[in-house]
Amino acid sequence: MNDNDSTSDAFIALGSNIGDKISNIDHAIKLLTEHDDVRLLARSRDYRTPPWGNTDQDWFVNGCIGVATQLNPRDLLRLCLETEERMGRKRAEKWGPRLIDLDVLLYGNASFSDTELTLPHPHITARAFVLAPLADIAPDAVIEGKSVSQWLDEINKEGVEPIA
Repeated sequence: MNDNDSTSDAFIALGSNIGDKISNIDHAIKLLTEHDDVRLLARSRDYRTPPWGNTDQDWFVNGCIGVATQLNPRDLLRLCLETEERMGRKRAEKWGPRLIDLDVLLYGNASFSDTELTLPHPHITARAFVLAPLADIAPDAVIEGKSVSQWLDEINKEGVEPIA
């Protein structure tokens, strides 16, 4: 999907609802971009967001970054998972509280699915906590025939607020 001589733009969602949430997001970005093949291009504002899925937990801080990378999509996902592990994430329950959560949202114009990874991220168009920060840095990116801004305009954004 990506050879060693080419660079692709990718977008990664970040979320945290344990401890110093903003610092967790900042630390994850630092760890991701320490990798030689990942260069930060853009960073969204941080957003205070309500929990999704399991709603009986603390609120989240969510954000997105755009990166240029020579990693292929699966290796970028592996780097995200390694970063979560380095930061101490424990996967105790689906959609439960998490120190850090990193998801590859988009990778260039790639559209595929296998057992490891689905691109674009399968729930991207239904989650305001992903679309709002993504719209900060890639409002015109197209997903399933609509721009990120169009998708954001069409969904419930209740409780998704930028942190000043």
